[in-house]
Amino acid sequence: MTYSLKCMLYKIGAKRTLLLPILFMIVPVLPAFAQPTPSVMQTYAFRLAPGQDLKAELQQFIQTNKIEAACILTGVGSLQRAVLRLANQSTPTVYDGKFEIVSLVGTLSVNGSHLHLSLSDSTGTTIGGHLVEGCRVYTTAEIVIGVLPQYRFTREKDPQSGYLELKVNRSEP
Repeated sequence: MTYSLKCMLYKIGAKRTLLLPILFMIVPVLPAFAQPTPSVMQTYAFRLAPGQDLKAELQQFIQTNKIEAACILTGVGSLQRAVLRLANQSTPTVYDGKFEIVSLVGTLSVNGSHLHLSLSDSTGTTIGGHLVEGCRVYTTAEIVIGVLPQYRFTREKDPQSGYLELKVNRSEP
């Protein structure tokens, strides 16, 4: 549960007010599938070497291990080529140079993955977007993946967005 402290003004008489702190309880309303489930997360940690394709290697790892639901716990390193699909663009943009991976996030599944990557250059300028195949590791990419065995991620076309969006399913026991 989350609590929020708010102050309310109460009028006392014609010319005076009283400021009283009131504690509000915020109860999140979550869909049934989003309720906490006791489970054990399996983790994998590995390093990619110079020249390897970041997205292709991640997807190969997921396919080889038949992983139906996972997330990137952390990802850092550097790239010599970045390929990103930027917001509201239909085609990817290629960047050549030396870049630090400042953030790698997303969901992974044999049924489709959705990954975002943020990079910074030597001046600290940062850019981010959808991770696309073709991103080449410069010195290293250190990856930690969390596998969620109690779930099965799939992708279904969303009528509002028009994209294949995440559907979270419970795995069969």
